[in-house]
Amino acid sequence: MNAIHFGAGNIGRGFIGLLLHQSNYAITFVDVNEQIIDEINRVGQYHVLLANEAKDQFTVKNIKGINSKVNPEQVVEQFIHADIVTTAIGPNILKFIAPLIADGIKARMKSNQTPVNVIACENMIGGSSALKQFVLEHLNEEEAAWTEEYVGFPDSAVDRIVPNQKNENLLDVLVEPFHEWVVDETAIKGAKPEIAEAHFVNNLQAYIERKLFTVNTGHAATAYLGNRKNYETISETIQHEDVKEKVLHVLQETGKVLVAKYGFNAADHQKYIDKILGRFANVYIVDDVKRVGRSPLRKLGGNDRLVAPALAYYNEFKEIPSYLVEVMASALHFYTAEDQESVELKNLIDEKGVQAAFSEVSGLSEDHALVKEVVLTYNKINA
Repeated sequence: MNAIHFGAGNIGRGFIGLLLHQSNYAITFVDVNEQIIDEINRVGQYHVLLANEAKDQFTVKNIKGINSKVNPEQVVEQFIHADIVTTAIGPNILKFIAPLIADGIKARMKSNQTPVNVIACENMIGGSSALKQFVLEHLNEEEAAWTEEYVGFPDSAVDRIVPNQKNENLLDVLVEPFHEWVVDETAIKGAKPEIAEAHFVNNLQAYIERKLFTVNTGHAATAYLGNRKNYETISETIQHEDVKEKVLHVLQETGKVLVAKYGFNAADHQKYIDKILGRFANVYIVDDVKRVGRSPLRKLGGNDRLVAPALAYYNEFKEIPSYLVEVMASALHFYTAEDQESVELKNLIDEKGVQAAFSEVSGLSEDHALVKEVVLTYNKINA
């Protein structure tokens, strides 16, 4: 079986590439990084190392690389015979690979009229759906109709911590032991792809929100609470009981929303929370608090990991989620000169005041109960 994977970075190689290899795919990595692609073609393999005490190691073989900037026609040729296409390039880059995928679809339409699925494995909601819309912009009416029938763009949720790193061998990747790849089975075209460790579900939104409101919310909460105490890493921060206790309560607030909304078993979800907290405490993953906390404007947005579950909690239970409120107030205090969003947030607060600034960023009205509580907590932190 043949797989095309767009994005030969650490996540592409250490997460998606590893799982595709373990499912017996020959993998063609597509990237514009000349150094990485040349090294893939030179050595033809790399190692994935687990960040655990045993330092387990896996070797990924049967790989090759294509520089899509130099040889786009080779990507198109591979697309004709691909059994699956995946991406791990970052949400903002999807639109840039869409023309090449469109060309691949056109070639496949002429030479191999069999179904294929394109799965965007990005840290975003609806990545494959977004990619599909970008691709359709480059197809005529007939090509778009063929795509609707033969090319699936199932959305997916992915979860694996891959820290910033420098390794002796360029292609080797260090990853955490835990991983989860959930795919929307209802959007598959043709036979379900053979990926041994992917979970195909018919209620993907529930799993997307479970991950967003637990892993992403918990990660951000640990960073913003730890930043106030000048802790440096996530694992260091979560080992302090006062912070760990607050993060646990945050995830119990988001968990209460998930159980009510999607019917997750409460006891099973608590086990999931405990597993997530254990991941944050992994001393073999060195994850900087300032790195995890960056982009506070996005993370305080109305549809993201803090405001969305807080608003859902307030609407569902008619109560203020006090632990989420403290995290949001802590996020408003987050600042590092290396992160443009935190600079912009500080300037916004200095210019308009915290109430107007948080209202603008979150999309909530200034007189909303959550905004008022966040402002009160923000001022207590200042005091």
